[in-house]
Amino acid sequence: MATVLITGANRGLGLEFCRQYAEQDWHVIACSRNPDDAFDLNNLANRHPNIQLEQLDVSALEQIDALSRKLAGQSIDVLINNAGIYADNKSNGLGHFDYQAWTNSLLINTQAPVKMTEAFLPHIKKSDKKLIVAISSLMGSMADNDSGGSIFYRSSKAALNAAMKSVAIELKNQSVGVLIFHPGWVKTDMGGPDALINAEQSVAGMRALIANFSLDQSGSFVKYDGTPMPW
Repeated sequence: MATVLITGANRGLGLEFCRQYAEQDWHVIACSRNPDDAFDLNNLANRHPNIQLEQLDVSALEQIDALSRKLAGQSIDVLINNAGIYADNKSNGLGHFDYQAWTNSLLINTQAPVKMTEAFLPHIKKSDKKLIVAISSLMGSMADNDSGGSIFYRSSKAALNAAMKSVAIELKNQSVGVLIFHPGWVKTDMGGPDALINAEQSVAGMRALIANFSLDQSGSFVKYDGTPMPW
């Protein structure tokens, strides 16, 4: 049985990744900050005994190390770094930045996925698939930015893209791959009700690309449908 580990599994894209992989009989390690309070995730796990719930706050880097030790010896075919935050709002724009909120955005959206990669690399290398996935955003593309704003989120996702591109180059000779996704504008709590696609469509597209991944694609930044994204 192949294994996937998913951060931010309690809602949105993370929850949908859990559902689709569980229905495909994968072993799903579903991580969330407060799994006891994750009503939808617990309902899903009750229906699928192949879902393993784990408590993990990715902003607490020591918790990442602790979970890595707990899962020592477990192979992980696909690591999906999905947890993220959008901290920008009208009250903390240019001229009155909340620098702590910006720092927290960088911690969760950029540093945590890299820390997850470091901590779980031994588990990934033990597997057959050997793939690390980062859920980024078109808003991390500097070439696409023609509207400004959202500086916390944009900078954290641009930094994530740069970091994971370097990780891809460094790990390629160990046969470990990296995919960086723009999931599309998705109807989630973050994406809002006016978004263009639902989570099921987005995740189905990303899962297809994961299933057909080859190492020569490592370091690519692509949309959920396979369209290359501008850096």
